[in-house]
Amino acid sequence: MSTQDVLDDKLKNSLDLDKLLDKMFLELETKITALDKNNIVMIGIHTGGLWIAEYLYKKLELPTPLGSLSISFYRDDFTKIGLHPEVKPSQLPPELDDKHIILIDDVLFTGRTIRAALNEIFDYGRPASVILGVLLDRGEHELPICADVCGQTISLAAHQQIKLSGPEPLQLTLVEKK
Repeated sequence: MSTQDVLDDKLKNSLDLDKLLDKMFLELETKITALDKNNIVMIGIHTGGLWIAEYLYKKLELPTPLGSLSISFYRDDFTKIGLHPEVKPSQLPPELDDKHIILIDDVLFTGRTIRAALNEIFDYGRPASVILGVLLDRGEHELPICADVCGQTISLAAHQQIKLSGPEPLQLTLVEKK
């Protein structure tokens, strides 16, 4: 796992993916120690969140199936941006009632992706709890959503985005918007 050369040196030095993933793993391990692992469902938000969830799922050795979530139909902006041509279906367990959900995404920025994910999860059932884990938190949330587990908080200029590509290898790229 690596960061690409397009990241500036200060940002690149702070974004060691292995360290960020290990930090997330240790925080999650601590948060779920009192929970019955058979009652935990990990869900990754497609695409980057799912890649991170796959890594954490293996390390946590959860016995329940890993779920994947596509928020395409739950977005609040698809009338502006349109529907992505390659919409993937969500794959969630049929029963989420009273389960402890670990929801994983790559970057938390405005909070709108997480809001959409929570809407879809609650359409499937009423979980006992939701733990939100993100690799990177950009701050500047537009909704009252915060991560319970976070690899790192970063600040970027308004014209910058950070993208996770993968799955092998996972790489972070800084993208300049025009």
